[in-house]
Amino acid sequence: MSYIFNIFDSISPPKVQHCLIFETCFILQRVLNSVQSKPFNCGLDRYDCCRCASRSRPKTTRATKLIPGGRHPSQSQSHMLHLFESYRVESRITSRFCHTTFKSFVVNSGPNAQSIGFHVQIPKRAFITNFTMNVNGVTFVGSVKEKTVARNLYAQARARGKAAGIVRYHKQCDMETFKAEVHVPSGNRIEFELHYQEMMYRKLGLYEHTLHLQPGRLLDVYIYEPNGIASVEVPNTLGEHFTGLAQVTSNKHKAHVVFKPSLKQQRKCDNCTTSALSGIFTVKYDVIRESAAGELHVSDGHFVHFFAPTNLSPLPKNIVFVIDVSGSMWGVKMKQTVEAMQAILDDLTMDDYFSIIDFNHNVRCWSDELVQGSTIQVAEAKKYIQDIKPNGGTNINEALLRAGQILHKAANQGMLNSRSVSMIILVSDGDPTVGEIKLSAIQKNVKKIMREDFSLFSLGIGFDVDYDFLERIATENRGVAQRIYANKDASEQLRRFYSQVSSPLLRKITVLFPEGSVSDVTQNSFDKYFSGSELVVAGKVLPSDGTSLNSFITASSDRLDLSLQTEADYMRLDAELARQQHAFTGFARQMWAYITVNQLLSERSQAPTASRKRKITQRILNLAVEHQFVTPLTALLVESEEANEKLLADSPKDPRKGCCGGSGTVIPERTPMVESPPPWVHVIYLGQLCHYSNSFLWVFCLTVDNDPHFIIHLPKNNMDVCFNIDSKPGHILNLVSDPGTGVVVNGQLVGSKRVGVEKENVKTYFGTISVFSKLDGIMVTVSTDRIQLTDSKHNHSFSWGATADITQDRVKVSIVKDSQVTVTVDEKIRVMMLLHRVWKKHPTSVDFLGLYIPNSNQYSSKAHGLIGQFGQEPEVRVYNLHQGADPLKKEATMEVKGNKLAVTRGWQKDYRRDKKRGSDIFCWFIHNSGKGFIDGHYTTYIVPRLDSFLQRPL
Repeated sequence: MSYIFNIFDSISPPKVQHCLIFETCFILQRVLNSVQSKPFNCGLDRYDCCRCASRSRPKTTRATKLIPGGRHPSQSQSHMLHLFESYRVESRITSRFCHTTFKSFVVNSGPNAQSIGFHVQIPKRAFITNFTMNVNGVTFVGSVKEKTVARNLYAQARARGKAAGIVRYHKQCDMETFKAEVHVPSGNRIEFELHYQEMMYRKLGLYEHTLHLQPGRLLDVYIYEPNGIASVEVPNTLGEHFTGLAQVTSNKHKAHVVFKPSLKQQRKCDNCTTSALSGIFTVKYDVIRESAAGELHVSDGHFVHFFAPTNLSPLPKNIVFVIDVSGSMWGVKMKQTVEAMQAILDDLTMDDYFSIIDFNHNVRCWSDELVQGSTIQVAEAKKYIQDIKPNGGTNINEALLRAGQILHKAANQGMLNSRSVSMIILVSDGDPTVGEIKLSAIQKNVKKIMREDFSLFSLGIGFDVDYDFLERIATENRGVAQRIYANKDASEQLRRFYSQVSSPLLRKITVLFPEGSVSDVTQNSFDKYFSGSELVVAGKVLPSDGTSLNSFITASSDRLDLSLQTEADYMRLDAELARQQHAFTGFARQMWAYITVNQLLSERSQAPTASRKRKITQRILNLAVEHQFVTPLTALLVESEEANEKLLADSPKDPRKGCCGGSGTVIPERTPMVESPPPWVHVIYLGQLCHYSNSFLWVFCLTVDNDPHFIIHLPKNNMDVCFNIDSKPGHILNLVSDPGTGVVVNGQLVGSKRVGVEKENVKTYFGTISVFSKLDGIMVTVSTDRIQLTDSKHNHSFSWGATADITQDRVKVSIVKDSQVTVTVDEKIRVMMLLHRVWKKHPTSVDFLGLYIPNSNQYSSKAHGLIGQFGQEPEVRVYNLHQGADPLKKEATMEVKGNKLAVTRGWQKDYRRDKKRGSDIFCWFIHNSGKGFIDGHYTTYIVPRLDSFLQRPL
């Protein structure tokens, strides 16, 4: 009986590979002798093995042509009679972290021994975490160890004459390939099981999970997202043959994707024996985002914060495109680059500035300075690109320095918007051959010229380019790198990459936590956030007497300064995960380790000194061993349960530097965690209610009454006056209209549900309230669903689901989660809106807003409106107090504004401190919609739009 583990190492010369294969065969004879009664010998000595390998390997070891069960096509039909019991793939995705398991169980039912291959392609970002084998009842279990330790143990086993073999996985540019081949005698069985883990990265608004399928593989993908799943789709990437065979079932929090075509459905045709199943199976999904502050998940003593805000306006861009036009770009590469650039240039707006540099052995500038992205300039640039003819060498150094000089010139001349994003996008297909060709010198030169607010994005076309170098200079300068495959649709790849960076929404993002609440936090400061992507911060949660963890985010948008807050309960998610059958309960711990290891690998590649590199290396080794990750610095030692048989799974470097170096993840340089918010961040803890003085002038809606009830506090008279407004749903009432300060406050009425009530008895409430600052051109519109901040160009939208502070020019909006919004204009006028939620299935009531406006607001003398007119407090006298028809309510006469009014003593509710029960406010009630107390008739306060000022006189 013989079990051969083939090694197809991309860095080994062919003869070395062949000898290694048969050396493994020779050594593994001892494995067979340990698991069978009859000794086995292949009949060849080592010299014969190597000679045989040199002749036979091209026929028998082409792993890319393995057919179901791992058979080689060179084998005769009589050698293909084994039974392929099962081949299953299962992925469990929990909170964007995925654990995938490949299982294969093979029985050779044929009359002769056969080679069985276990061949798995995994995403290059994934870390293998375990590999186990069961060979006729003998189990081999994997464990991750530091690479030199694993190799030493393996070597010691060989030296002692113990059975030992090597199982390697090597890197390709799309995937990493794990291979093992076993020679299985007739009637014997073998089981393989491979595990790997990866994080789902969001691109263009979707997470994408890919699995490489081969004939016979059946799969299940389970997705669990605590905040809910917005969409799940399975694009048909395997061809029309498999249209409709993937099934998706989902609810709010879970989704299950099943792909299990029968053997008949897998055949290329009804009479074919070959399978059509080969390729990438893709699942795409996105999650529900109710909070602008993102999602904070706490589980297993760790936390993960996901931040992906939407409904923000893009920042202006300043872009210098640097395009390689050397001779190697001739033909399809140049044609596809030109096609992509035509589309990219069309995407520029009038707010964007750009220029183009093309280089070979010389460097040419289409424009020596940035120009506006107008229609005329874009047309001229497209014509310039179209006329490029590739030739000559590659002078990357001079081209990048020239690009940096153009951005510096624009900055020095004051052309750049202080909130804009400046970037260089490099497109190249080869190494430098002209000018400065030393890569370390180029890297140093580029870093020197790039300002802290400039970014470099590198696109490497094909496999002749040193991708590792492009990745380093991009990462070091706050950008990312991506390989463009020339044998695919390169034009579409270029456009897709540009789409990922073409809409920057935020700058200078920092995620903060209360001091003493967390430790070992991953990168928490980011230079930019692009639309459709996601920022992720993870760490450990320190012991605490509290029940929840808070996080604070600060960032800058086009015209906004943001301060956002969210919280997460320490125990809630773990309790929920325990109830989920297919959830990955250890996701938070493993995700933190995954992110940390990848960031450390990136730091290691940029370490300025050997000492620093050694320290980082040790941290990586400790984490990788603890969390069982096979990284470039660790190896998987596979040994039998008795530990007398050992196999080694190693991770050799790709022959062309950077093809798939590291994890394939490009992460900006880490910055130390800041545990406490800076002093300028105003922190409002969730659940904290603001305290107000009693000198308030306010209006609010009461659920038990028909129409809005106004309570006017008159501090000079030391009394409160109440009145109703008898209006209709849809009407917009002017509350404050002040042409002097340019501020207007309006409220739109919403009616109660009309189920079982007469139309004329429909109650009304404030469903939307707006604050418009004409001088700033900014309107804040607060509804029971969202808070919108609108100016002449942009409309920013925020949910009630997160505490936040947003500042634009003189307008500040403060949101307390699911509670209240305060709008402040120029620190002089403040308006607070209180959110009232009702039971969704209530037969009549609806959600509504309460409004509170302080007397301290500094209006001009022109202020008016239902509330604004009382900025100048009128003289009021109440007399003739007597018993009314209701013994609980006294009546009196009020003199105000030259009118004598019959008033009734009653009370209303103030919900600022107690949203459920409120507190009683005693007031004198004015009948007939405030007639005689307000100026004119209430209908004169009805305005056409939410930004309308009141038309005087009344």
